[in-house]
Amino acid sequence: MNTRTLSLVKSIVKLFIGYFVCATGIVMTINANLGLAPWDVFHQGLSNVLGITIGRAHILAGLTILIISSIFKEKVGWGTVFNMLFIGIFVDFLMLHHLIPTFKSFVLSFIMMLLGMLVLGFGCYLYISVGWGSGPRDGLMIALVKKTKKSVRFIKNFQEIIAVIIGYLLGGSVGIGTVVMAITGGYFMQFAFKVTKFDVNTIQHRFIDDDIKLIKEMLVGHRKCDEKNR
Repeated sequence: MNTRTLSLVKSIVKLFIGYFVCATGIVMTINANLGLAPWDVFHQGLSNVLGITIGRAHILAGLTILIISSIFKEKVGWGTVFNMLFIGIFVDFLMLHHLIPTFKSFVLSFIMMLLGMLVLGFGCYLYISVGWGSGPRDGLMIALVKKTKKSVRFIKNFQEIIAVIIGYLLGGSVGIGTVVMAITGGYFMQFAFKVTKFDVNTIQHRFIDDDIKLIKEMLVGHRKCDEKNR
């Protein structure tokens, strides 16, 4: 196995471990049963209305967001597409097999919710550091920041408030945990990045259209080489 192939395999493994860790963190916050994270309120509401699992609702919401981001001409990476699909699949796997415990104690549930946010932060580090594109929701946030010229904080808060309102109206669970996660989620992610010494500004994302251009260039080069050999 050459160096390039080995590097690709390592990136794929790291990417999918990151998705699984993210899903674990999400399920931990769900099973804490203190109110869901803002986007998960929307996912649960969607699952209630459509009669599907939360994981499938996560995938459906991600697909819709991906389409909206594409309309705003935001570039999409392979990691964005995989994020949309596999985090939802892993969430369903963990929940349907009851692999994450639940607690009747408020204290234990609260601790698990906090640990879930920390785990989610490390999961985000793992998949973002590969450089294959951010998740659909973060991609939409970036697209809206560019389009509206508003701050990241404003757009992120706006997105999550809308997600909570719609999710609540659709029957999603809102509680003290929703407020705690909305306020502290960014701090836990920042802590995970600090522990791993990860600077998100150093990442150069690779997008799908970059690979398409590379493939076209390779095909053109191969064609010219064949013509020269003739």
